[in-house]
Amino acid sequence: MNTQNGTYRGGVYSAARTGTHSEQSTLGARASRVQPAGATLPFHDERHLLAHQWLVNEAYLLDTQSYEEWLDLLTEDIHYLMPVRVTTALGSGFDTAPGMAHFDEDKYSLSRRIARFLTEHAWTEDPPSRLRHHLTNVRTFAADAPDHLVVESGMLLYRSRGDYREAAQVSAGREDLLRLTDDGWKLARRTILVDDSVIRMQNLAVFL
Repeated sequence: MNTQNGTYRGGVYSAARTGTHSEQSTLGARASRVQPAGATLPFHDERHLLAHQWLVNEAYLLDTQSYEEWLDLLTEDIHYLMPVRVTTALGSGFDTAPGMAHFDEDKYSLSRRIARFLTEHAWTEDPPSRLRHHLTNVRTFAADAPDHLVVESGMLLYRSRGDYREAAQVSAGREDLLRLTDDGWKLARRTILVDDSVIRMQNLAVFL
């Protein structure tokens, strides 16, 4: 359903959005523009089962902070985006702040963040957090390009640090683009739409 000022899809308004969120980002210039095509795939469809298993295996790598292995699951043109959410009136046509993001990254910037985790200067994660990525509401779509799948999911991150500090949680919806490569399925694009306009977490030195 299109509005005058934007597009409404999956309960989310985006300002002047007729394509992907990546198109509104400078770092997303190289990102794939592949879009979902048709209705959600049945839950027994082999492609849905494959995508669901991929997400579960990825969540394990993120929980165990196996970030170098996780980096291998990303395509060279990956765009990893988490726009800043804003609270607006119904029908305003947008619910993200144009040009603002908590994460707006490509393969290079993600690799630099991961390299820093392996040094003695990653104070925000030393000692490391205890993480648990909970996945739900996984829906898979065929795409308008061969060898691609668009996967929507709900994600709840539970993060605990130290012995006394209160644990933090982040709830979000994700839209992922998976691409079949010579090395198997890889993540080509991820858009994270967090459910809070204010992130109640000390820092975001983790991946969602």
